[in-house]
Amino acid sequence: MDNSAFEQLVVGALDSLPADIRQVLDNVEVTVAQDPSPTTLKQLGIQRGQLLFGLYEGVPQTRRTSHYGLVLPDKITIYQRPIEQVCRTPAAIRSQVRQTVLHELAHHFGISDARLSEIKADRG
Repeated sequence: MDNSAFEQLVVGALDSLPADIRQVLDNVEVTVAQDPSPTTLKQLGIQRGQLLFGLYEGVPQTRRTSHYGLVLPDKITIYQRPIEQVCRTPAAIRSQVRQTVLHELAHHFGISDARLSEIKADRG
C-alpha cells in the first residue's frame, strides 16, 4: 500500500471517532512512519522478531496538572511496515490501523496497557 493510502486509513480512523471523543483530544498529533527506529525499539525493549504497530509519547491527560502548558504536542506514531507485515488484505490493514489508533489514543487518555488487556478480556 502506498504511503498516502495508508495515511488516509489513519485519518479515517480518527474521523470515525465519536464527536465527543474528538472534542476532548488535547495537544496530540498523530503521524505515520514506515518503521520504528532502532533506538525506539531498544528503548522499549522490543526484541528481534517482535513488531511495534504504534507508539504514544507524551503526558497522558490523567497526569496533566495546572503546570501543564507550553509543551510540545503528545505524539502518536502509527508504523506502516509492521502492520503490513501481518495483514494480508486491505480490509485487515484498515482494521489493524483502527485498532492501533484506538490503542494509542487510550494511552493519551491515561489508560495503561494492563487496563486495556483487562478491558479486552472482559469483552471476550
